[in-house]
Amino acid sequence: MTTFTGFKQEDFDVFSIPGLENRMEALRERISPKLEAAAQELSADVTAMTGDEMFVHVARHARRKTNPPNDTWAALASSKRGYKKLPHFQIGLWETHVFVWFAVIYESPIKVDFASKLEENKEDILSHIPEDYVWSVDHTKPEAAPHSDVDDEAFSKMTERLKTVKKAEILCGRQLQRGDDRLKDPEAFIEFCRETFQTLEPLYRFTKQLEEK
Repeated sequence: MTTFTGFKQEDFDVFSIPGLENRMEALRERISPKLEAAAQELSADVTAMTGDEMFVHVARHARRKTNPPNDTWAALASSKRGYKKLPHFQIGLWETHVFVWFAVIYESPIKVDFASKLEENKEDILSHIPEDYVWSVDHTKPEAAPHSDVDDEAFSKMTERLKTVKKAEILCGRQLQRGDDRLKDPEAFIEFCRETFQTLEPLYRFTKQLEEK
């Protein structure tokens, strides 16, 4: 297994390389192996934490024919076959920052039930998630709402959207700006991811309760 060595500033500059083929080549050479190594290091922890064996999936961007990707990631999910339909954990990069998420994206068949579960547990979730976490409703955009700005009403809007909008998603986690020292310190970054996933584990547990119904 490749050891995770941390991120360099040049890693983020990959996203300014013009052209699909050139950028994809740089992603495959420089970024994907690092993301895979980080996710592999965390897989045993996430397996123990969730009680589900976790498998690593690195984004392939296979559907892209013209436009180069503006971000990339590795996902941890409970199936060897894929992750997009499953609740999963992600580590990834935009040009400006790294993200560490728990995600239920638009392909998930449990979206509507999960939205109801989140709404039912709104008070606990809002009090449990730390201030420095963020929420996103679209994994294809770099913007995210700080948890400190998410009140009862904003949270209910997110869960209602998850129920009613076909492309709706919900992601929660933390971001590190590209200059953050923890990114170049492999141990510090892995610990950051581990802490983040542990904090988000209750959200994953809600999805398991849906399976048990």
